[in-house]
Amino acid sequence: MDRELWKEIQHEIHLRVDAEPSLGSFLYSLILSQRDLLAAVASILASKLHSDALSAMDIKKFILDVYRDCDDIELSLEADLRFFKANDPACNYISTPLLFYKGFLGLATYRAANCLWENDRHTMALFLQNRASEVFGVDIHPAAKIAGGVMIDHATGVVIGETTEIETEVSIFRGVTLGGKGYESGKRHPNISKGASIYAASTILGNITIGEGAVVAAGSLVLKDVANNTTVAGVPAKETSG
Repeated sequence: MDRELWKEIQHEIHLRVDAEPSLGSFLYSLILSQRDLLAAVASILASKLHSDALSAMDIKKFILDVYRDCDDIELSLEADLRFFKANDPACNYISTPLLFYKGFLGLATYRAANCLWENDRHTMALFLQNRASEVFGVDIHPAAKIAGGVMIDHATGVVIGETTEIETEVSIFRGVTLGGKGYESGKRHPNISKGASIYAASTILGNITIGEGAVVAAGSLVLKDVANNTTVAGVPAKETSG
């Protein structure tokens, strides 16, 4: 656990309480009363994901147990927060994604669902995927492989298919689909390499690779590999000249 990161989050929350006393009880219950980052994330997710099927208390306990039992989830969540803070110009505080960003909360839900999937608890994994889709507007199959340190900005309409693989330092914007072509089995979804940026309303289909540092322009349809440090745009996407 990165204790300095947790202290920074707590400090920011105290500042928020001072600025907005009417939110004091809300912020205390979700963040300041929690023992660490994992408990805080589980508490926030529970406040969002509860339903007739599972109460907020049940979801918090369940997600927190999953977080604590699965290796590397805490490191991934910490890396996600740092990457949001470093790469979103609108994010002035590291506590902002934790409290308010659907993309971070959708990823945090996926990380629990992925751990469940890897341990053959497919029904509960799919339950969490479904709730995240309903609440946060982002649909990530729990079998997808997503490294820590990823940003899903705005999140609305993002779809990430079952065999997708995403490396660290990747930025994904609203309305992106990482999908299959509908007639394939096995490995059939994209591979997104370190440092790539996938801009709004882009569609990337099939078992293809977006290279390191590559950029997919908004609204593009990508059907073949994109080389490292290359920008593509259009329908179908082609390498840009400048």
